[in-house]
Amino acid sequence: MKKFFSLVFFIMFTSLAFTQQFSEAIEDNSFFIEEAYNQDPGVVQHILNSLYDQSTKDIVTTFTQEWPFPSQLHQVSYTLSYLSLGGGAKGIGDILLNYRYQLWDDKNWAWIAPRFSLLLPTGKASQGLGDDEFGYQLCIPASKRWSNEFVVHLNAGVTLLPDKKETFGATEYKKSLLSYFVGASGILLLNEHLNIMLEALFNYDAEIQSSGAVEYTGTAILSPGIRYAVNIGELQIVPGIAVPIQFQSSSTTLQVFGYLSFEHPF
Repeated sequence: MKKFFSLVFFIMFTSLAFTQQFSEAIEDNSFFIEEAYNQDPGVVQHILNSLYDQSTKDIVTTFTQEWPFPSQLHQVSYTLSYLSLGGGAKGIGDILLNYRYQLWDDKNWAWIAPRFSLLLPTGKASQGLGDDEFGYQLCIPASKRWSNEFVVHLNAGVTLLPDKKETFGATEYKKSLLSYFVGASGILLLNEHLNIMLEALFNYDAEIQSSGAVEYTGTAILSPGIRYAVNIGELQIVPGIAVPIQFQSSSTTLQVFGYLSFEHPF
């Protein structure tokens, strides 16, 4: 996995830039990786995702709405979530409020759009539905179209929970937790409407242990997928499906991911 990311970063950032006219293509987010295209002026996007884990029987559903504010230079969005856990708990999860700045666009060598997010503790931590703590997230997505048929997207980011609390028996610990993530996706543009996708994501998550120490857990996800755009007038509908494979320590878990996007002028 490390060799894979090293190769992608090397190709992305050491090759010579070139200018080329490309045909129209889908510019939705990948399923796990953000693409660095902010919303066009006057266009809003609604995104519904659902992830099923066959091992835990958990189902995580999210809804995101993205708006230009007021141009492509600035984008605001929010993400709502609903969790149905295999253990029986069900309810809303934490909310993300997001802002993205279009640092680079098609006039530059690649697209880059740093995102800052505020995490609101709306999910019940006692039921495993949230973190019960305000948090912050920074992500830097980069996108580069190498040819008429191939696009690469990279993400790198951190999540900060400054005052995370965990209780073990009569003992409560309060720690500042900093987690990291990095990922890449390669998109094969078979035509204007159809994409074949391969995504890779690595999370390095911080957790408080019963001893009070902070321990990190690494999780890797490799996800092949497909998406298709349907244009009805000015409305674009993009359904998609993927089969993520999650690797953690010695365990491997198969998941199913569904995607549905609606994009239209307002």
